Amino acid sequence: MPDNMLITSGPWINEINPDVMPDGSDEGNQNQEANDPKNEALNQFGLLSLPKMESNIHVITIVGQVEGHLIMHSQNKTTKYEHIIPQLVAVEQSKEIQGLMVILNTVGGDVEAGLAIAEMIASLSKPCVSLVLGGGHSIGVPIAVAAKTSFIAPTATMTIHPIRLTGLVVGVQQSFDYLDRMQDRVINFICGHSRITPQRFRTLMMTTGELARDIGTVVVGSEAVDFGLIDQVGGLDVALECLNQQMEERQGGQVH
Repeated sequence: MPDNMLITSGPWINEINPDVMPDGSDEGNQNQEANDPKNEALNQFGLLSLPKMESNIHVITIVGQVEGHLIMHSQNKTTKYEHIIPQLVAVEQSKEIQGLMVILNTVGGDVEAGLAIAEMIASLSKPCVSLVLGGGHSIGVPIAVAAKTSFIAPTATMTIHPIRLTGLVVGVQQSFDYLDRMQDRVINFICGHSRITPQRFRTLMMTTGELARDIGTVVVGSEAVDFGLIDQVGGLDVALECLNQQMEERQGGQVH
């Protein structure tokens, strides 16, 4: 038996370093460290601690690719519509949440999933603003315009192009008719929730020579406002200011 060890009624205890516990305790310490909220914040967000505050604004991010009925590759960063829709329902029902901010940096994705998210946002009774950062491409366009007020960062871009089909396509007239009807659904929604006309949107959508491997148009910052797609150019500060103003007006108009 080592000279520095003392026999007790329990396990071995190190007299020199009492903090050293018997075999098996290191695993318990590791589990405690893994469950420590500080360590979890460090692993998930790269921060030692997250700011704690009570807020009446809920934030939803639309990032990567909007995932539809098919699961994307594990290397793709995706936004799952089955995660977003329950959040929107909870926002509408919650008494604590008074406003919604939707932040977009997306390459697009599944058309019907994107339209489902856009329709849910548009049907919210509570104040809502959207902010396009980086990019709000393809099906991200209807999601961005679905909010009551939309903003775009000066350097953010939006790509407007015709919808595409992946997988097996039967080369018959019915397939092209279906594509045309689906395209009309997207165009009608966008034009119904923004200031752009269907004629102008179709012109941007069918432009050739701007995209290397596709037809369409890329609009940057203020161009999206000039075309009538987005309401204002701005960042987080003006978007929050607008959302707070909407919430104040809504609370002032409610009958108590």
